[in-house]
Amino acid sequence: MTTSKTLHKHLNIKTVVRLAMYVLLLDLVFVFVYPFLHMLVTSLKTPQDLRDISVKWLLNALHTDNYRLALKALDYGRRLLNTSFVTALALIGHVLSCSFVGYGFARFDFRGKKFFFGALMLSMIVPVQTLIIPVHMVFTRLGIQNGYLPIIAPSFFGFGLRGALFIFLFRQFFLSLPKSLEEAAQIDGCGAIKTFFKIAFPTAQPSVLVCIVLGMVWHWNEFFEASIYIKSQKEYLLSMMMPTIYNLTKSTDNAAAAAAGAADIYNEATVMAATALVILPVFVVYMFLQRRFMQGIETSGITGE
Repeated sequence: MTTSKTLHKHLNIKTVVRLAMYVLLLDLVFVFVYPFLHMLVTSLKTPQDLRDISVKWLLNALHTDNYRLALKALDYGRRLLNTSFVTALALIGHVLSCSFVGYGFARFDFRGKKFFFGALMLSMIVPVQTLIIPVHMVFTRLGIQNGYLPIIAPSFFGFGLRGALFIFLFRQFFLSLPKSLEEAAQIDGCGAIKTFFKIAFPTAQPSVLVCIVLGMVWHWNEFFEASIYIKSQKEYLLSMMMPTIYNLTKSTDNAAAAAAGAADIYNEATVMAATALVILPVFVVYMFLQRRFMQGIETSGITGE
């Protein structure tokens, strides 16, 4: 009888803990999902629904014309190609250079190794805004201070946006890689560089995937450096077009336009539609890579020296 009561009490405690965990998880889901739900619902509101404070989630009508206006204001086709071009090249540079540097830190001993790795870790916490002036001066002396090159080139040298973090992730992965694989390659006559490209790099797919997903999010949404280096409007990225939407909403008397029956009314719904269009490509890529990305997170950056 005592054993039965103890077991019953244990099950009750376990049930309470599980319910508390579910409540906590639901709270976290709400925190992360609410902004997206708000964005989607607002992007489909009519001008009348926006002015009606009683309309929150249940809309009187779906106003998909907001997306037409957002596509027009963003010049979506051209900006999508520009952003995809910059993001793709930057990711290629980061994957190649950061994996190479990370492998060097993981497998080779050289003078000043700890110092350089410490400096690398320190650079992770230095805001890019504090370095933009000297970096811009360097690019000016090189004659490449305008356009995409100042954004793309640093990624091929292990620098660029969050480059130090990617080097750290690759280093942690290569530390967990059995040395027997590389020793077998060296016996077969492979040098250090050939061993990296033939043995080490192909096995680092989890870290490569993490680098691609995180790098795509950061480069796709990058605004600060892009606004510094990109001067031509033809080269603008999607993130740089968002202020255009805000300016249109401020310069347009939406109430007067709606009363006059104007077709193009830029308002908060248009801003939300533009935001949804900007993040849509990243969201689609993440949905396809979600499972492998989580596996990569589990196997990257968890092993120390």
